[in-house]
Amino acid sequence: MKKIPFIILLLCAVFYQNIVWAQSSEIKPRMRVIVDNDFSGDPDGLFQMAHLLLSPSVDIRGIIGSHLSVKDGFDPSTTQAENAAKKAKELLQIMNLEEKLAVVAGSNTGMTDENTPVKSAGVDLIINEALRTDTKQPLYVLCGAGLTEIASALLTKPEIADKITLIWIGGPEHSDIALPPPGYSKVEYNLNIDPKAAMAVFNKTAVKLWQIPRNVYRQALFPYSHLVTKVKPQGKLGEYLYKELHRLMSRVGRIGETYILGDSPLVLFTALQSYFEADPSSSFYAVKQAPKINSDGQYQYNHEGRNIRVYTQIDNYLMFSDFLAKLEMNK
Repeated sequence: MKKIPFIILLLCAVFYQNIVWAQSSEIKPRMRVIVDNDFSGDPDGLFQMAHLLLSPSVDIRGIIGSHLSVKDGFDPSTTQAENAAKKAKELLQIMNLEEKLAVVAGSNTGMTDENTPVKSAGVDLIINEALRTDTKQPLYVLCGAGLTEIASALLTKPEIADKITLIWIGGPEHSDIALPPPGYSKVEYNLNIDPKAAMAVFNKTAVKLWQIPRNVYRQALFPYSHLVTKVKPQGKLGEYLYKELHRLMSRVGRIGETYILGDSPLVLFTALQSYFEADPSSSFYAVKQAPKINSDGQYQYNHEGRNIRVYTQIDNYLMFSDFLAKLEMNK
């Protein structure tokens, strides 16, 4: 078998890379997004953010670092939102994007009650973007943790509710759709970050809501084998993401062979929408009346609740194959 000359291989590689770049440059933003996540917590938020940053069909209008629960094991400090913003900036620096995107910190604490908004740069970012009149691109607020900033923005300026689609990773199972997992916590993790904010969004606002509850975000299982063989080798970004998740898996121990990258549906439902009749058309949802959330963090039937989307199944293949391909294309 004849060996292919090195120069031909090199030219083929350059040609392939030029095709990749040309294809990427032809894709224009179809929507605006604001990302709100607890980046100093579970590293799934960093994977979601990296994937979104590699997606040319979204115009990222800002990134908000948000707080965790008080004394959360990931970050027990009193400056969780500031730490989350620093972590987001660290990722942007790895990707050479630190000068191109605004990163702000949200509030370091949750709301004191469901009627009283907090004040923060994150709240201002959401309000200012929602009130823009110079664009018709739809605006999505992507929340992978608590709802402090979006709830506060909606309470401060209720008129922005019809200008936003909120996609939230959080909330327990709806009893007519799924059962909770073994050993479940009574109050779902992201809802528990700020129960008052969740009560405000569900009980007090009219914002369009797409919810990815616990039984669905738990479907986003990513194998450790892929982390080692398909993420780690992909340049500085792949190495960074690998280290962030591997460090946690090593510290926790006995974590098994998969990890839930539960924030990744935020990319699936925005950047990876269908072209014609744009929608996350490969995933499935039920239309339900929004329940009330009571003081115990549980759903309560609300016959006056607005219709919301509650997702029941996500397209893991599209979500993760796209993520891995973009890592390879951009290493």
